[in-house]
This record gives sequence, structure tokens and C-alpha cells, in this order.
Amino acid sequence: MKPNKEHLLLRLALAAKPIYGWLLLGAVIDILAVITAVIAPNLLGDIIQTLYDYWEAGAVGAIPATIVHGLVLLTLVYGLSSILSYANMRLMNQVVSRHFTCDLRIAISEKIKRLPVRYVDQTPVGDILRRMTDDVGEMGGYLHQIFDTLVKGLFQLVLIAVAMFLEDPVLAAFVVVMMPFSLWLSSKIAGLSEKHYDDFFDQSGKLSELVEEAFSNYPTSKAYNLEDYLDNRHGVINEEVRKSSIRANFTGSIVQPLIRLTNAVAFILINLIGGWLIVSRGVGVGVVVTIVLYARQFASPLEQMSYGFSQMNRVKAASRRVFEILDLEEDREPKQESLLGVQGRVEFRNVDFSYKAEEPLIRNLNLEVHPGQKVAIVGPTGAGKTTIVNLLMRFYDPDSGSILLDGRDTASLGREQIRECFGMVLQDTWLFRGTIRENLAYGKPDASDKEIREACRKTHCDHFIRTMPMGYDTVIGEDTTNLSGGQKQLLTIARALLANKPLLILDEATSNVDTRTELLIQKAMDTLMEGKTCFVIAHRLSTIVDSDVILVLDKGQIVEQGTHRELLARKGFYYTLYTSQYAA
Repeated sequence: MKPNKEHLLLRLALAAKPIYGWLLLGAVIDILAVITAVIAPNLLGDIIQTLYDYWEAGAVGAIPATIVHGLVLLTLVYGLSSILSYANMRLMNQVVSRHFTCDLRIAISEKIKRLPVRYVDQTPVGDILRRMTDDVGEMGGYLHQIFDTLVKGLFQLVLIAVAMFLEDPVLAAFVVVMMPFSLWLSSKIAGLSEKHYDDFFDQSGKLSELVEEAFSNYPTSKAYNLEDYLDNRHGVINEEVRKSSIRANFTGSIVQPLIRLTNAVAFILINLIGGWLIVSRGVGVGVVVTIVLYARQFASPLEQMSYGFSQMNRVKAASRRVFEILDLEEDREPKQESLLGVQGRVEFRNVDFSYKAEEPLIRNLNLEVHPGQKVAIVGPTGAGKTTIVNLLMRFYDPDSGSILLDGRDTASLGREQIRECFGMVLQDTWLFRGTIRENLAYGKPDASDKEIREACRKTHCDHFIRTMPMGYDTVIGEDTTNLSGGQKQLLTIARALLANKPLLILDEATSNVDTRTELLIQKAMDTLMEGKTCFVIAHRLSTIVDSDVILVLDKGQIVEQGTHRELLARKGFYYTLYTSQYAA
């Protein structure tokens, strides 16, 4: 669901509620700056009128003291106006960038934590990053501009209009009558850019997505010589970004030049009419000069407001993408209940699940796992093995049926509570930027050095850690090149063992480990999993022959169940899978 475009700017204003106090201070400074700016033309007009009067009187000698005092006062007023404008600019930049945009990015980050895993699975990382960085930046920049336009611009227009009418109603009326036309022209042209800005931001999100994918999978791209293919894809999307950017920026930027042209024509006419009034009506030169200066000031907020109209649709497009994330439905969390003394009994009752409604995957799954059992889940690709893990961890919830943990429906428990009961090792290793010690203690931050080393010893990675330059303090990361794939996997296994959870999930955990290390790890696992429930997903069936129960899945159904010997004796689906791995 896309947010209502008519309400986007209102939501943007409401999102700035935490900085309303600072915005109020900025408004006060803005008003003071406008007052000083409006006083200056009047002072300058008085000075010029005095000089004109002296010239007419033939007194062209020494400069009168009143003019000197007026010039000093004028200098002070202009100086104060500049200081106030600078102070407001610094205040707004600091408040908007440090509070509004920062808080908004934090809100998106917190929101993503509460979103279903389904959203993150289906949304490109590059597009999410684009929304959190560039789109939020657009919103923050425009908030400053909106405030200047609404507070300073409108107040300046009203104050200048009043001052002009006090000086000369005829000239003032001619200046003011141009304002509705300028605003109407701004809004009409700005409206043309709305769809172009929507398209520009959507295409920019696709470009960020492509770039992120290209660099994340850089070795694969090089290995398959896909540089030209990626260049072509990049070129196509980049061309779309260029075209949409040109269309959006042209329709958005043409407003201000047109308003400036309108104001310039009006300024010329005001000077001509003012000269005619001086000659034919005897209007004072100082009055005309004052009105001319006010007219110039009157044009400035009009140009600002026209530019605001032109940029409004750009910010609407950015706000729409940001609020789309903030409006997403979150995971519904029940009241948190304490989970103490978890035994590890797991039961699936009539569970149905599908990632897409039109593509059923798991249907009427029934399964009971007793505490301490080692359960292996095998089957061909797409059979639903990893899906069972996703359901256990509540990354996804079943469409119907229930999953019980120690007799309690997991739907009545918080996701964090459930995940606190599981240790997990995936086929795809993930290590963050930090020391080996920090990576190992990720699941147990308060682990002692002794516990860390013991877990590493049992998973046979203590030796290669000690051979590294800084030992356990060596800095590594997901993209580190000083560790092999097998060593990374060993570290993730040690991390799971150190966490010491009552249930353990191993999703192809030994896929990157050589045969000798695999056997050693299996022995360590058997020792450490005593009294714990373990789910092992494996394609290499040799790793699960000692499992208490082997579940054979095919098309989301358990087609066979039993021990390794029992399943081989039946010579059914498992037998076919097992023997196919050793066929000549």
C-alpha cells in the first residue's frame, strides 16, 4: 500500500514533532531577520530623500550628520540581518541533520527489526539502503526549506506589503497584484513534475540494488566473466535514471526562472511607474526608492516559494518510499512469557505453509520430536527442509495448524523467547567485522576466555586460530581472505556450541568442511548434544547415519521416517537417495 500523496507533507511535518522546540527558535530568529531586512529599505529611502532635499536646496557641501548617523544605523541593521540569517541556517542544519534525519533513519532501522523475515527476503538490500540514506536526506533538506518558506517567506511578504502600502498605496498595489499570478504559475508547472520524480526515485532504487548486488558478488561476476553483462544492465537502468532525472529536474527547475522573469518585468514596470509618479505627481524620490527596494525584497520570498513548489513533488516521492517502510505491518508479538527449563520437545500438528498462496509447499505436516533426539531432515532440493527450520525459528508462521515447544503453542510465545532456545549454524557462513573472539562470543557476550577456547578446541579450530598473527584478537570479517571456507564454518559451529542452547539447528553445517574434520566435528557434536534436541539438514547422507530419527521429505510431505538402518531396509525413497550418492 502506497501512502496517500495528499497527506505526505502533513506526515513529514508531524514526523518533525521531536524538534518542534528548535523549529520555534528558528522561527523567532527568522522573524527578527525579516524585521531587520524590512527596516533597511526604509532607512535607505530616508537617507536618499535627505540627500535629494539637500541637493535641491543647493547645499552640496559637508555631509549632514543625520546622513552619517543613518548610514551607521543602516550598516548595523544589515549586519544584524546577516548574523541572524547565518545563525538560523546553522541552527536548522544542525537540528535537521543531527536530529530529524538521524532519528528517521533510526526509526527505519528499528522498524526493519520488527518486520517479518518475509519482507527482508523479498526486498533488495540496495533499495532499502537507498530509502534510508538518499530518500531520508531529501526529506531532511526539504523540511528546512519548508520552514523557511512558511515562516520567513510568508511573514516577509505580509510585513513588506504593509510597509509598502504605508509608503505609497498605488505602487504597493501594483507590486502585490503580481503575487497570485506567480504562485498560480508555480503550482501549475510544479504539478507536472510529480510523476517524473516518482519514476526517478524508483529507478534510482533499482540502480542502487544492481550496484549492491554487483559488488557483493564481485568474485562470482569475475569468475563467469560477467563484466560486460553487468555493464549492459547498469547502462540500461542508468539510462532510465538519466531520462527520468532530466524530465523531473526540467519540469521542477523551470519554475524559478519563470518567476524570476515575471519579477524582473514587474521590477522594470515599477521603476518606470515610479519615475512617472515623481515627474507628474510629485511623489518623493525617497518613497519611490523605498518601494523599489521593497519590491526587490518582495520578489525574494516569491522565488523561494516557487522553488519550494518545484521541489515539493521531489520530496513527496522520497517521503512515499520512506513511509512505505514505516507503514508496513509488523510481526504481532504476544505478551512475553518466561521460558524456563526448556526440555526440547517439538511437535508439528497439521501444519500447512506456502511462501506464495498459489504455490503450496507443506501440507498437513505432523511430527513429534522428543527431548534429546537428533533428528535429520533429508530430501531433494525444494522438498521443504529449510522451510521447517524457518517455521521452527518463527521466521515464518504456518498458514494453518500449530507448532508446539514443550507442549506450548509457539504462536503464543514471543519470537525472541523462541530464538533464545535455539543455536543455529547455516550453510552460508556469516562473520561480522571484528576480532575472532568477538565473533565467537556473538551468541554469548559474557563468555569467558576459557569457555571460548574450550568450544574452539572441541570443534577443532583452536589450532588454526593460534597460528594467526593476533590469535583470538585477529580482526576478521565476512569478506576476509585470510580464512578458508571450512575455517569460517568451523568458527560459526564453535559460536553455536558456545551459546549452549537447549535446541540446535544445523542447516548443511558441515558442507564446507573436509571429510576428516567433518568426522571430528560429528564426534564433538555427539558429546555436546547430549540431552538436547538437534535438527540436522543434510544433503551428504553420510553425516546423519547415527541420527535417532531421519525424516525424508518430498514436496513438503514426510514420505518416510525411521533410523538409517530401518530406512535402508525398506529400500524406498531414502534408499534411492542414499545409494545415488555412492553410485559409480
